[in-house]
Amino acid sequence: MAKLNAKDFIASLNEMNLLEIKELVDAMKEEYGIDPTAVAVAAAPAAAAAEESNEVNVNLVSAGGQKIPVIKAIRDITGLGLKEAKDIADNGGTIKEKISKDEANNIKSQLEELGATVELA
Repeated sequence: MAKLNAKDFIASLNEMNLLEIKELVDAMKEEYGIDPTAVAVAAAPAAAAAEESNEVNVNLVSAGGQKIPVIKAIRDITGLGLKEAKDIADNGGTIKEKISKDEANNIKSQLEELGATVELA
């Protein structure tokens, strides 16, 4: 099994829900005889906030090698003009704000098929 560094471990905690974090804490208590409550308490609010929020933002990180199809897709998705869509494709930025996770994943997959790099926040 590969060894996790602190950054990877924290990234894993951010992906867990509260029940999974509690199970991890209990397993660490049982296995090592320690109480990592401080770690669980620090990670729990972030995990709870992520679970409670059903709205996400879709951010373009990079348009990739084929900007023109990405610009067209941004225009279709947002209804922006050519200049505004090109600015987002050139510089990155928010494409849609506070939308459902399903809609955000749909937009993300649509843009990634065109070679863009997209992030949900």
